[in-house]
Amino acid sequence: MKATQQDGSYPRPLLTREEWTSLDGTWDFAYDDAGEGRTARWYATGSPAFDRRIEVPYPPESPASGINDTGFHPVVWYRRTLGLSASAGRRELIHFGAVDFVADVWLDGQHVGHHVGGQTPFTVDVTDVLAPGVDEHVLVVRAEDDPFSMEAPRGKQDWRDQTHGIWYERTTGIWQTVWAESVPAAHVTEVYWRSDVPRCAVHGEIVLSQVPSGAPTVDVVVTFGDEVLASQSVGVRDAKVLVDLKLPALTNGQDRARLLWSPEHPNLIDIAVTLRSDGAVLDDVASYTGLRTVSVSGGAFKLNEAPIYTRSVLNQGYRPDTHNASTGTAQLKGEVELLLAMGFNSVRNHQKAEDPRFLFWADTLGLMVWGETAAAYSFSNTAIELLTAEWLELVRRDRSHPSVVVWVPFNESWGVQDIAHDEAQKNFAKGLSAITRALDPTRPVISNDGWEHVDSDIMGIHDYTTNGPGLLATWGTAGSADARVRSELGVQGRKPVVDPLALLKWDAGTAPLMLTEFGGISLSADPDDWGYASVTSPKEYESIVGELFDALRKSPTVVGFCYTQFMDTGQETNGLLYSDGTPKLPVETIRRIVTGTGEGVKLEAGATNGWQD
Repeated sequence: MKATQQDGSYPRPLLTREEWTSLDGTWDFAYDDAGEGRTARWYATGSPAFDRRIEVPYPPESPASGINDTGFHPVVWYRRTLGLSASAGRRELIHFGAVDFVADVWLDGQHVGHHVGGQTPFTVDVTDVLAPGVDEHVLVVRAEDDPFSMEAPRGKQDWRDQTHGIWYERTTGIWQTVWAESVPAAHVTEVYWRSDVPRCAVHGEIVLSQVPSGAPTVDVVVTFGDEVLASQSVGVRDAKVLVDLKLPALTNGQDRARLLWSPEHPNLIDIAVTLRSDGAVLDDVASYTGLRTVSVSGGAFKLNEAPIYTRSVLNQGYRPDTHNASTGTAQLKGEVELLLAMGFNSVRNHQKAEDPRFLFWADTLGLMVWGETAAAYSFSNTAIELLTAEWLELVRRDRSHPSVVVWVPFNESWGVQDIAHDEAQKNFAKGLSAITRALDPTRPVISNDGWEHVDSDIMGIHDYTTNGPGLLATWGTAGSADARVRSELGVQGRKPVVDPLALLKWDAGTAPLMLTEFGGISLSADPDDWGYASVTSPKEYESIVGELFDALRKSPTVVGFCYTQFMDTGQETNGLLYSDGTPKLPVETIRRIVTGTGEGVKLEAGATNGWQD
């Protein structure tokens, strides 16, 4: 099966195999508030400590988990039985999409894995602990997530017992899919694709678990529909195999557009990878990517060398019943469809790295994505190490997705609160931005979105002025916008630029100006609900939100925006949707406000949010 033809349920869409087993569902569960689980050997088969049941992959704070306990519980344990059998020449793997924050894994009482990082996937190989002839095994997971740690990346997770402001309930433990896979001893563990449109090529990096014996090769075939674009066979000398796939179809500049990925035409190319030894197939995986370029120059944000106006919305990825988790591919697809139907061509997944299946649907349906991470709240050596390690894992995980067009490692100086005058914090932001460009040189990087830029390829500014004339007064002319960027006091009280490197890019005219957060209008009569401004009637809401969008469209210097936000989240009621996903205005009206037009929208028969152009 081609990777682009999957139904979106495979947890790792960029590296798929036909056979896999979901381990989601009902698990045994226990809190370990006293921290005694290790000493008491809760990981041992038959431990009586597990006194309740939980639905995985929903965090225990969420209603969908069946636990629905939002209190402080720094250590939690999970247990379930599963069927696995050792087979000659095979490895049995268990994959975890994400466990917040430190995870340890046991199988049949034997420790098989340890991982740090609340948003990144990891895999444990349990083959060597499988007893011959035993087909049923006990899997145990311990997760530790200090609710008061300010050094670990935590994003929007509140540190108080009651949520407040723009912070939400915590996420502890397993919150993305757990799944099992049987693979050959020598198998593909990672793929990376970098499209090189000007040179009519795709560069690939294929990582293997080990170098097979014999005369191993890796065969790669690139197709677009039924059309073979390229094929190559490479001899394997070490565990990292590099391929350079020339695409002759791209040399016809007049015909090239039919192959390029864009929101209007989200074309994807399939890539089949086969590992062989002496001609015999050892492993066969399916992948995909998109051919496109992303760049900034002349004050414009460019896709495929042409300026594109970015109509983005802030998405917390937080859902009332499942919190940071989702109910699966159907929900994720529906969210992407609705974002597009509302007129957005881009989304900024905020303070969270979203499930890779969301990116699959963004790739497939044509939604640009700004990749971000959860922030730490303090600055220390430990915070530097934890954020850097997790961020680089996320970049590696997502850099082959064509929908991802911008990297945002820092937001509003979270975790670098003194960046304006602390050289260490400046160096951290500049260093992580530079490492990001080294790991992925194909996308712009924003060193600190919102203000206090130190080395950003895009001048992303947050402005929550809540009336159109006020926005237009600041951004309505090139002169007024330039004055604000250079000012000592930004629109939120923070200096927009705090390092000459960022100002150099602005002065050179390369960094485009975007309002990467604006709006934040709440439609609610509850005084406890939160927004940058509040109205109580849909008519007034439509008027003020429309006024803000209209003001930005009149600016000759702003080339993109990100509205706050997609959906009401907890007490933060400034979404375009209510928390249950119901639009506050008709979708046609929202689309007209967002795009300045309203054409080409219809509701598919029987669909709840299946809008399409």
